[in-house]
Amino acid sequence: MSIKGPVTMTAEGKHELEQKLAYLKTVKRPEIAQKIGRAADDGDLSENGAYHQAKEDQGRLEGQIAELEAILRHAEIAVDTGDLAGIGKTVTVVDESGAEKSYRLVSSHEVDATTGSISDQSPIGAALMGKQAGDTVEVQLPARTRKLTIKSVE
Repeated sequence: MSIKGPVTMTAEGKHELEQKLAYLKTVKRPEIAQKIGRAADDGDLSENGAYHQAKEDQGRLEGQIAELEAILRHAEIAVDTGDLAGIGKTVTVVDESGAEKSYRLVSSHEVDATTGSISDQSPIGAALMGKQAGDTVEVQLPARTRKLTIKSVE
């Protein structure tokens, strides 16, 4: 994976990626190595499905490890943007119908829709970046354009 420039993220997000990387290296990598060893002990490798599957798993794992290492090499912790929306901030908005919703802005490597965390690169996230309470933004979504008024930035 080739990363150009810094990857700005929350301190929590960086810590979670570091934990995931450590887990992959210290738990998953040895597990797969054991699977390869056991499958290799079964004899003819050319027709050994378990061996080939374990080698594929190893390739995927090494790809994940390389990607996480690249992200962490370029990781920078987001600076506090004060009253402006930025990575690590929770922004509460009100749409045209009066519905209120809160979003936590994070890097694309930290997105978790179940917690309301959205990427600063997503249409809504990008529109909110650098804005403050009272600002209204237009967000172009695939189905329509939405107007969102920022109620608060915390």
